[in-house]
Amino acid sequence: METGTLSGEIATRLRQDIIGGGLPFGTRLTLSELEVRYESGQMPVREALRQLQGEGLIELIPNRGARVRTVDVDFVRNLFDVRVAIEAMLTRRAAERIQKKQIEALEAAELLYENTPESDVRAILEANRSFHRIINEVAGNSEASEILRRNQQLVTALWHRHGYPAPRSAPADEHRRIIAALRANDSDSAECFAMAHATRAKFDLLERMARA
Repeated sequence: METGTLSGEIATRLRQDIIGGGLPFGTRLTLSELEVRYESGQMPVREALRQLQGEGLIELIPNRGARVRTVDVDFVRNLFDVRVAIEAMLTRRAAERIQKKQIEALEAAELLYENTPESDVRAILEANRSFHRIINEVAGNSEASEILRRNQQLVTALWHRHGYPAPRSAPADEHRRIIAALRANDSDSAECFAMAHATRAKFDLLERMARA
């Protein structure tokens, strides 16, 4: 297997291990351990670490190796401040451009989100990502969407660590309000509902971190 292909495969597995909690936040990473873990040589592992550093999941420390990034309350606040602003902007833009078939796709994604069993956190998070991904694609700002994608890697890892809120009645209601505003091409309301939705998620997570 070519080095580039192998490093991409290792980055995928390493990312999944972090998001799934197999490598908790703050975990020290050594090349030798990662070479054994992923049955690879040093060069592909180094390239994978650099890739995940760019995504914000890994910190490379000069002369000290690497670690899964550490996370505290201030970091999460900052993470969500960025997320709230970008999601509000993208939802506003989507309200100006959305078509009937995209509304239908959103409704289907919301139905899946609401009907996924409470015990299947991974599927709940994926259904939620699908809902927001549709909005971001309609908005058509690939640079902003890429920032959110990297941001989402960390948010997903945090939900896995601290648990996803149940029941889902509050976020589901917010999703439906966003859909209604998008259907009406009401950009002001869509922006406000998206901002409120992301802000509630921020405080839900901060509350869970405080309890932990």
